Amino acid sequence: MAFNRKEVKEVPPPVEKVIEISAGMEGHLAFADPVNLKITGKFTGKLDTKGTLTIGQTAIVEANIQGENIIIAGKVKGNVNARKMLVLMPGAVLIGDISTPKLNIVEGAILQGRCQMLEDFLNVEDLSQYLEIEKAAIEDLAETGKIPAIKDEHGWRFERAKIDQWATSGRVK
Repeated sequence: MAFNRKEVKEVPPPVEKVIEISAGMEGHLAFADPVNLKITGKFTGKLDTKGTLTIGQTAIVEANIQGENIIIAGKVKGNVNARKMLVLMPGAVLIGDISTPKLNIVEGAILQGRCQMLEDFLNVEDLSQYLEIEKAAIEDLAETGKIPAIKDEHGWRFERAKIDQWATSGRVK
């Protein structure tokens, strides 16, 4: 008896994009795609990241920072806007205002500034995954006012609590 053997190819795991800055740097860093950025040296300027930004224990950063997930263990002087979560580790010193929906300040961290806890907002891509609806359909619903949405300089944003109410009200078609 003959068996047909099919060659099975293993799919390699996705390559994680990691960038580490351990030297002094000045300027404006902006990333279009998610990366894991770790700063362990000195940085001055502006940071706009996607993915996870880690400010290491030895880092000294003077910058306004925008990102998704931000972990600070070093020294930061500047305002921080974390769209998903901000963590201040022991030994972290943050001098500046922060805004984030989720905040974790571990004992031993120092925050000197104001804190604004934002509502839990989703972007078009996140909402598409959350509701299992195509991105184009989400954008169409937002443009026509059929879904609760806010448009700002970053595009459409959706407050999770309002989306949950909208979805359970039977208005989803």
